[in-house]
Amino acid sequence: MRETRYQVTDRLYPYVPGARGAERHKVVIVGAGPVGLALALDLGLKGIPVLVLDDHEGPGEGSRAICFAKRTLEIADRLGAGASMLEKGVVWNVGKVFHGPDKVFEFDLLAENGHKAPAFINLQQPYFEAYLVAQIRKAQEKGAPIDLRGRNAVTGITPSDDHARLDIDTPDGSYQITADWVCACDGAGSPLRKMMGLGFEGRVFEDNFLIADIHMTAEFPPERWFWFEPPFRNAGQSALLHKQPDDIWRLDFQLGWDIDRAAELAPDRIRARVDAMLGEGAEYDLRWTSIYTFQCRRMQKFRHGRVLFVGDSAHQVSPFGARGANSGVQDADNLAWKLAMVLDGDASERLIDSYCAERRKAADENILNSTRSTDFLTPKSAASRLFRDAVLRLARNHAFARPLVNSGRLSVPCVYDAGEDGLAGPERTRPGAACVDAPLDDGYLLDRLGGEFVVLALNCAAPEVSGVRSLSIDAEGVLAARYLCDAPQALYLIRPDQHIAARWAKADAATISAALNRCLTEEF
Repeated sequence: MRETRYQVTDRLYPYVPGARGAERHKVVIVGAGPVGLALALDLGLKGIPVLVLDDHEGPGEGSRAICFAKRTLEIADRLGAGASMLEKGVVWNVGKVFHGPDKVFEFDLLAENGHKAPAFINLQQPYFEAYLVAQIRKAQEKGAPIDLRGRNAVTGITPSDDHARLDIDTPDGSYQITADWVCACDGAGSPLRKMMGLGFEGRVFEDNFLIADIHMTAEFPPERWFWFEPPFRNAGQSALLHKQPDDIWRLDFQLGWDIDRAAELAPDRIRARVDAMLGEGAEYDLRWTSIYTFQCRRMQKFRHGRVLFVGDSAHQVSPFGARGANSGVQDADNLAWKLAMVLDGDASERLIDSYCAERRKAADENILNSTRSTDFLTPKSAASRLFRDAVLRLARNHAFARPLVNSGRLSVPCVYDAGEDGLAGPERTRPGAACVDAPLDDGYLLDRLGGEFVVLALNCAAPEVSGVRSLSIDAEGVLAARYLCDAPQALYLIRPDQHIAARWAKADAATISAALNRCLTEEF
């Protein structure tokens, strides 16, 4: 079957013979997928020397992850890659849910204005990776200490108290290096995790799903369409339709438990399913197909000495809800500033433990939502199916039932358990939450916040606090509604990952400094 490379070169980081360099490195990232590349770029922009190792030279085959959420786009924008992603991606905010031939309801994930990023874009993973690599190249030209090596496969790891030693295979032979910190961003199969004899906890789902990426010109709108018990022949128990760039469409069919994988992947069998969905006579080309099962589980600990597990190497969920790659990029966003502060001597290693605590919480939320979605999609008992079908019938005419419909709870950022709250302000901007964007006279709030600690002063002066940038803004309209509610003024302490560390109606420099210290030193 013809593969689609999505106009992205296979060799984004071609092998360079003899590229070895120093034996000791501050940070080594294993895996150059979306998570590893985002982490490398973030660290490099902060001046932290980082070496990225991957056993390939660029993206693999197929579109793989395609749905990138608002928070991920905001992170990519801070790293300089967001504009390219938005320009190429298919923007969507609306989803529609069907039961059989009937539409149950539709939803808008971003019904309000005043955000730079949309709720979601659909963008094939090779593009996402290519735009991050392009930013890495630009950063390298400006002196960012990022070394990206393709066809450097890690074949062994020997952890120690204050470093880890890596064995690396290349076309020119093997070599060894030592790293102060190793970040395992090597995916769900994580060779590093297996080398260290570490496992997962959670559930394995045996249902099988068929992905078919097809090329066609169609008038369907850029929306997420999901069917329970679809009316088209041989579709299975559920089906999904999404538009991607380059006139590529993602079709997803639920096949059930006991299947003949080879038979289901036969082009004629796949075409029969696609024809039933699109209608006889539809013109399209099959570009990439795959059958997947999935797991909802995570490692017990994301940190093992100086080895940190990030993204799918640490936790796995079902693809329904787009929580995999999005959660992984948010892992990188959480880890980068903490690791940089530790390496710069501005915080102790305890800060790394907060990465583990906060991202375990996020992983548990994703696993819970993912498991509930799967149970709703594939009822395991007659009572469960009766409940699901009753909910779908009610949801057609009654709004109260629609939140119970679960075709995949779509990715949202985790709200962490942290921070002093001295403001009777809006719930959505409470401590622990990711900052909500808002329009300003000269752009958007998140652009002004950047990627460092900030005291955001709304309708008041910002106290000078050591190690923190002050930002004073006259708040009215949308900004005031999202951050003040009925309060006349407020002070927010914002972390480098743009999560809110604390907020007050009034606070002096000593109060803010104490909150900053707690943010950096609390036990987790």
